[in-house]
Amino acid sequence: MSYKIVFFDIDGTLVNEEKQIPQDTIDAINELKQTDVIPVIATGRAPYFFKPIAEQLGIDSYVSLNGAYVVHDGRVLFERPIERECLEALVEHAGKNNHPLVFEGGESYYANTPDNNSMLTSVNSLRISPPGHDPDFWQKESIYQAFLHCEAHEEELYADVLPGLRLVRWHKNAMDVLPEDGSKALGIDAMLRHLGISVEEAVAFGDGLNDKEMLAAVGLGVAMGNSHPELIPHADYVTAHVNEGGIRQGLKHAGLL
Repeated sequence: MSYKIVFFDIDGTLVNEEKQIPQDTIDAINELKQTDVIPVIATGRAPYFFKPIAEQLGIDSYVSLNGAYVVHDGRVLFERPIERECLEALVEHAGKNNHPLVFEGGESYYANTPDNNSMLTSVNSLRISPPGHDPDFWQKESIYQAFLHCEAHEEELYADVLPGLRLVRWHKNAMDVLPEDGSKALGIDAMLRHLGISVEEAVAFGDGLNDKEMLAAVGLGVAMGNSHPELIPHADYVTAHVNEGGIRQGLKHAGLL
């Protein structure tokens, strides 16, 4: 198969635990860019969370916010905000349980509770600036994703009470809140249709639970050696650890380097 496009997750895939891009990964991406294959970032992060990474790699096309906000060559081509009624239910139930929320718009993000330790711990793990404080932000702007801050044993509090939404854990203190049909696969489909590229001609690299749908949505799904164990069965190929040349090895396996 001759592949035409590659989608790269960020955390644990392009960057390591120190949130640094290994030099071998930078070199491999630069080599890929010398071909006709299109590199695309595919991440749960919002665009303002990964701008320095995209600039360092010279990539200006991305599937962000777990598929809800898609940009090709700097132009927005797909958006899937969370419905207002769903946000109302989320705010109500999180409030009852005293669980902080962070709302992510297309250009900025705000928390409904200032300086909460659980919220700050998870956000700081991304090595990004903390959100501003505006409990009404979700009523003013389109919201593409939210962070719900609770621990794993508290997830059952939200079972069957948030129709239209799905929750995906990304930190011991936090879960992504997405539209019910939201996933990176949704954004990838929009990108592929826009470019006229078939599913079979696409490759994706990931390592986390929010990458399951993405690996299944392409012709070749590559899991990093450091992947969450539950992701491995969804991959066509398991490459090396992010710090051990995993990106280069995976691209070589795909015949792209």
